[in-house]
Amino acid sequence: MADHFLVAAVQMVSTDDVGFNIERASHGIRQAADKNAQLVVLPEYFCLLSPRDEAKKEIAEDYGDGPIQTALSNLARETGVWLVGGTLPIKSGQNDKVFNTQLVFSPDGKVIARYDKIHLFNFSQGNERYNESRSVVAGQETRTVEMPFGRVGLSTCYDLRFPELYRALGTVDLIVVPAAFTETTGRAHWEPLLRARAIENQAYVLAAAQGGEHPGARRTWGHSMLIDPWGEIMAEIELGEGVISGEVRRDKLRSVRSSLPALQNRVL
Repeated sequence: MADHFLVAAVQMVSTDDVGFNIERASHGIRQAADKNAQLVVLPEYFCLLSPRDEAKKEIAEDYGDGPIQTALSNLARETGVWLVGGTLPIKSGQNDKVFNTQLVFSPDGKVIARYDKIHLFNFSQGNERYNESRSVVAGQETRTVEMPFGRVGLSTCYDLRFPELYRALGTVDLIVVPAAFTETTGRAHWEPLLRARAIENQAYVLAAAQGGEHPGARRTWGHSMLIDPWGEIMAEIELGEGVISGEVRRDKLRSVRSSLPALQNRVL
């Protein structure tokens, strides 16, 4: 098992043009690979952010088949990275709804893990309203994946507010969080929630966010970041497109867990 591993998050400002978004994601992945990143994470709905709920259904793919999945597979293979492909809409079997699905690709382009977002975003404040369950079917199972440096826990955006999900993952070395946090909720809660998940699980947290203004005047908070197991922010980008990177180190994990053995001291 590798003692250290370079990871990267690609921040995007996705539109309602799938082809354009795939092109921008490709640019970010290649930029991360040029920095020698071995694991790259894209944001939630990297391929589409539209004000129309129907748009997800219109581009939804069968699991294992479709141009978005093919593009991600080809990019992982081309760059030789472990790729967490943000999320994309996958057909659910219900005509009016999709899964919000996170796929993990190995460097040979094969899907090695699938996670369907469990917690669906619901928010209403003034004129700002979201109800993800109108167009998305909730997933039912947590997911982890073994990588060369350790065990990775998968989560997506709104999941961040539910610490019980992360406890259900067991002991993990890295938590990934593709997200599209709104500007309103992100300004208030994004950083404290990310740091809390790192501290309580004594794990690295790598969050890849949407960060800017999207069609329909939707604004996302950005602030993609890498946080270490002590809760310190190692890298961050505020708004706009960009790539952050940093090392996941096993000696840091061991040091934090031995000096403060909270995981061992749990009684519930």
